[in-house]
Amino acid sequence: MALDSREGTMAGKWVADAPVRPPLDWNSPQFWDEGELLAELERVFDICDGCRRCHNLCNAFPTLFELIDESTTGQLSGVSRHEFWKVVANCHLCDQCYSRKCPYVSPHEWRVDFPRLMLRARMVRYRNGGVGWGMRLLASPETLGRVAALPLLRPVINAAMRSGFLRRLAGVHPDAVLPPYQRNTVRRLFRNRVMAQPVPAPSDAAVVLFASCYGNYQEAGLIADLIAVFEHNGITVVLTEQERCCAMRHLEMGDLAAVERSRDMNIPMLADWVEHGWSIVAPVPSCGYLFRQGLPSLFPSDPRVRKVAGALFDPFEYLAMRHDKGCLKTDFRHPLGVVLYQQPCHLEAQRIGMQSCAILSLVPQTHVEPMVRCCGHGGSHAIRAVSHRAALAMATPIVERIRQIIPEHYCSDCPMAGRQLESGLADGSRAEHPVTLLRRAYGI
Repeated sequence: MALDSREGTMAGKWVADAPVRPPLDWNSPQFWDEGELLAELERVFDICDGCRRCHNLCNAFPTLFELIDESTTGQLSGVSRHEFWKVVANCHLCDQCYSRKCPYVSPHEWRVDFPRLMLRARMVRYRNGGVGWGMRLLASPETLGRVAALPLLRPVINAAMRSGFLRRLAGVHPDAVLPPYQRNTVRRLFRNRVMAQPVPAPSDAAVVLFASCYGNYQEAGLIADLIAVFEHNGITVVLTEQERCCAMRHLEMGDLAAVERSRDMNIPMLADWVEHGWSIVAPVPSCGYLFRQGLPSLFPSDPRVRKVAGALFDPFEYLAMRHDKGCLKTDFRHPLGVVLYQQPCHLEAQRIGMQSCAILSLVPQTHVEPMVRCCGHGGSHAIRAVSHRAALAMATPIVERIRQIIPEHYCSDCPMAGRQLESGLADGSRAEHPVTLLRRAYGI
């Protein structure tokens, strides 16, 4: 059977009870009514103005409060509803206000869910044709990846991503880091692990790897490290015959149709593997967040969505459960020294604790310093020209801490967050993934 629940993991004491989050009622006609949307934005913004606990979380709240404070009345009533869209544009759906600070989330009678409201606004804007081709292109890494997988076109695509002219057309900041598409995809490197159809799980330690479009086309080394660590611990790892981009970036843009297409491709296939006793591991936190929270919120009546959500794990969450069973190897050969670890927002929002810290701390002569701070990447938020500098500023506390303690390694479970920290440091150093550090500790 697939490993069950998140209870009893070695980092379970770090987990707080999740607030009650009702599904997103996008089937209701009122959901798409722009007038009703603006009225709800006004209601929630008024509550936020009276609270202001989230003033330092991201640029959405300072934008809102500046609009209010600089209005003719100094009140929300003095802000044009047209300017509400500036707040929407500055939210990168990290979920931190909802999961960490807001005292008015459901079951409170005010039922504030700021990120879901911003998502609703983006969905309405997308349906009304308010999203340009540049954002659509940034939301389609898999499409670019398929083209870049062709040997003669990969250098062309990578060169285009560096082109100042094309960046301006697509709305990408000239200094934004866009990881290149790699020569070998995960599915080429590990074609021997691809299985055409589900088979019964050989043991209770068997996982299907959802590599993600990012992992498949741009982070093959991370996937190789994950497979090596899992196999070292006796965990069988396979790939499905095919997978589609989870569509998290499409969701952030408000493209519900693209999310539905992705669900129709991925969910039935993954649910079949779960029924055969396999667990699912997603190494990119945003993919895990979408499967666990995004899709269940959008499609609450789909039993296959719930089945996949209940069987999907972050890599270190899975390893922590193996440790609790006494099955995780601790034959570490190399200490890691001081490691600064940044917990990605979309991992924290899944409320599974800081398992990466807990596992890395098992390595002798290793000290892990955690930082629960948003790095500001937020999908395409950090690479867009209009939000790049604000996004980079959010990473400043983490960057300053790295410079202060000078760790042997700094890492994040999100490879995109790692790139963001590299950009902030700008000293030629490289972020690493915790699973890469764990492989180094094992000496495998």
